[in-house]
Amino acid sequence: MIPVTSFAGRTVAVFGLGGSGLASCHALKAGGADVIAADDNADNVAKAAQAGFITADLRSVSWQNFAALVLTPGAPLTHPAPHWSVLMARQAGVEVVGDIELFCRERRRHAPDAPFVAITGTNGKSTTTALIAHLTKFAGYDTQMGGNIGTAILSLEPPRMGRVHVIEMSSYQIDLAPSLDPSVGILLNVSEDHIDRHGTLERYAAVKERLVAGVQRDGTSIVGVDDGWCRNIADRLDRAGKNIVRISVRNPLASGIYVERETIVRADGGARTEIARLGGIGSLRGLHNAQNAACAAACALAMGISAETLQNGLRSFPGLAHRMEQVGRRGSVLFVNDSKGTNADAAAHALSSFGEIFWIAGGKPKAGGITGLAEYFPRIKKAYLIGEAAAEFATTLGDRVPHEISQTLDVAVANAARDAEASGLADPVVLLSPACASFDQYRNFEIRGAAFRELVTALPGVKPVV
Repeated sequence: MIPVTSFAGRTVAVFGLGGSGLASCHALKAGGADVIAADDNADNVAKAAQAGFITADLRSVSWQNFAALVLTPGAPLTHPAPHWSVLMARQAGVEVVGDIELFCRERRRHAPDAPFVAITGTNGKSTTTALIAHLTKFAGYDTQMGGNIGTAILSLEPPRMGRVHVIEMSSYQIDLAPSLDPSVGILLNVSEDHIDRHGTLERYAAVKERLVAGVQRDGTSIVGVDDGWCRNIADRLDRAGKNIVRISVRNPLASGIYVERETIVRADGGARTEIARLGGIGSLRGLHNAQNAACAAACALAMGISAETLQNGLRSFPGLAHRMEQVGRRGSVLFVNDSKGTNADAAAHALSSFGEIFWIAGGKPKAGGITGLAEYFPRIKKAYLIGEAAAEFATTLGDRVPHEISQTLDVAVANAARDAEASGLADPVVLLSPACASFDQYRNFEIRGAAFRELVTALPGVKPVV
């Protein structure tokens, strides 16, 4: 835990008592603050009370003595309307911050030179965060990973030299961290997302920009420049005098890091240096993972990690569960769990990464279905459709893709495994990338992915991928 000493002797209101909120309560109390805990969920309030915190309805107490409101990222700060606790805080002149901001203040107080890597982007945040944490551990750092990827930031060990914090951040978390100042900041990409919480795409992009714009003076800003929003952001940072590294997986760069034929290349004027090779690394297959790897490589180099250590670290990266996770092989058939592919855009990354696909898709459908995936249909040897979306997906596939309505995952896995093995193809892949939410048959995508993994490993002759 990281004790928050910046509010010692003062009273802080904490609204939202899920994982990060309760962690904030403990950290503030450990640092000497008095905490008033609140939530709209009665069960969360009860848990906080059982943990020994004073709880209250913040609508019925005086805000006069509050030094700050620590707000859960789940509560809206601006759109579609500020949460009622935010309105009360503003009326009382009380600052509104999140747990990331508390971490930043503690780092500046106690270990301002401790390495702090912050990662954001519309897509790829979790894989890049996990990859950087893997690389820094591989290089010998005491690595603390958390934030939006899982562990609340204040539940990690405190900053100190030799210990690196690798933190994934959503736009909601950045919005609540006005003094965010990582030593390495990474912005992967920007595309339309969370407009309901930010009002416009322009505001969403501006929030993302703050992470790389706030990098400390001697730090490094790493920006993927394969979309227009990020190209403009990179140019602004350049004009502002930031130390910026541009990343591309689509075009060579005169200065920056780019990927060419599965090789990560660093360009500096006329000089071109090969940094690492991605060929044969199954956990980093696909163009989207090439961007993740290139950004992680830029971070590793900024931290002084050698090219040899970087290459070996990339090769040993196991990947994330449910994200292009290689579950096992039977003969030439590879089984891949991409249960996190909960919409068509996410499934496109997986479909673009293989050429001989036996595709398991379906679940609770989302707007647009799979009509946008038509360019990948030639890669699909057969589709196995499950859940509520099965009939709709069958209509979309029509005569273009052989398919069956399997209804359930167990039937789909058995039939896809049988057909892939009988196909005689050189590199057949049984791919679960549903392009759907899981909620019709499973509580979440993790449970769906775990069910796929269990079904695959139970097949006779399947060997785990090492």
